[in-house]
Amino acid sequence: MSTVTISSLFLLIGGFVLLVLGGEALVRGAASLGKTVGLSSLIIGLTVVAFATSAPELAVSVGAALTGSPGLAVGNVVGSNIANILFVMGLTAIFGALLVKVQLIKADIPIMIGFSVLALVLALDGGFSVLDGILLFALLLVYLVGTIWFARRQKVRGIDPQLGVEEVLNEGAGRLTAKLRATALRSTTVDILLVGLGVAMLVLGAQFLVSSATSIASALGVSELIIGLTIVAIGTSLPELATSVIAAVRGERDMAVGNLVGSNIFNIGAVLGLTSMVAPNGVAVEAAAINFDLPVMIAVALVLLPLAFTGQAIARWEGFVMTAMYVAYVVYLILASADHQVLRPFSAAMLWFVLPITALWLAAMAGYELGRRRGEKSTVEDDASPTQQPETAPEPTAS
Repeated sequence: MSTVTISSLFLLIGGFVLLVLGGEALVRGAASLGKTVGLSSLIIGLTVVAFATSAPELAVSVGAALTGSPGLAVGNVVGSNIANILFVMGLTAIFGALLVKVQLIKADIPIMIGFSVLALVLALDGGFSVLDGILLFALLLVYLVGTIWFARRQKVRGIDPQLGVEEVLNEGAGRLTAKLRATALRSTTVDILLVGLGVAMLVLGAQFLVSSATSIASALGVSELIIGLTIVAIGTSLPELATSVIAAVRGERDMAVGNLVGSNIFNIGAVLGLTSMVAPNGVAVEAAAINFDLPVMIAVALVLLPLAFTGQAIARWEGFVMTAMYVAYVVYLILASADHQVLRPFSAAMLWFVLPITALWLAAMAGYELGRRRGEKSTVEDDASPTQQPETAPEPTAS
């Protein structure tokens, strides 16, 4: 291994560390600052925290686009969305079955699928233009306004969607800064410092990551798209992985699903949208991403569709299946980049065996849950009907 590759690996690890620490500082500072200026926990959770958790992806993608590495920018977003569902959510389910209990999350799943389909449609002409970026970001704003309106309406009805804002403010580093937040002025000062420090670490970490990833791609002879879809995507998804696993272990199983679905929506609307807007000539998309990776991102999003209609759980065994699917996807990318002789039989197995079985699994899962819910509804109606019969039964005897 050459000296350049070793130094690139150190830069890569350093970039990941800075991104994780920077994202953490930004989330805590921004959330607490929102509290200080009077924003509700609901708005903070849906806007400030959600946007801040996508900050690592945003920093890397914008940096890659501005330095002439569009493959890395697109691969980061697409790869992160695939990793969030198959790898992060699958691994989280292994630690504890996941549930979808909040109606807010159920509505977000179809929206995530819609954003994924739109991303593919916009990329069909070879890239994302500035107008495409404006469209994606504008739709994200519409989604945020609609989500806040719906959540407020639910709260008025007595249904308070828990978005984990208090956990963000009170856990870990929040305890270390509790004494420093004794007054509003001191709290605001600490929050501003955290936000500034977080942004600085994100920018520096993104520079390290983009530079090292480009060098590694060149040294290994693979495309920047592959590096973005694998190494960079997993690295920028580390905050979501840590947050979701901790949430699942603590029993907050619906919070883990909401974090990942929301992150995917922000990755497309904010990260890809803003990156396309600030890049000088938009963001070019390789044919390989249009023909394979973007459709895979849509297919992965569809895996969660039954949850939107049934509210069922993701069991541990299903988590193992999702994780295995992600491993198969990464193996395919590696084989394709190396043009290995095993690629053709591996692709045939995926096309004619794994994908059909997955489709049947999803259909059976949705059918079973819908049938069970209908059965429960009919049982409730049957149990309720006898209580109404005594009112009319005495009439014949009375006559």
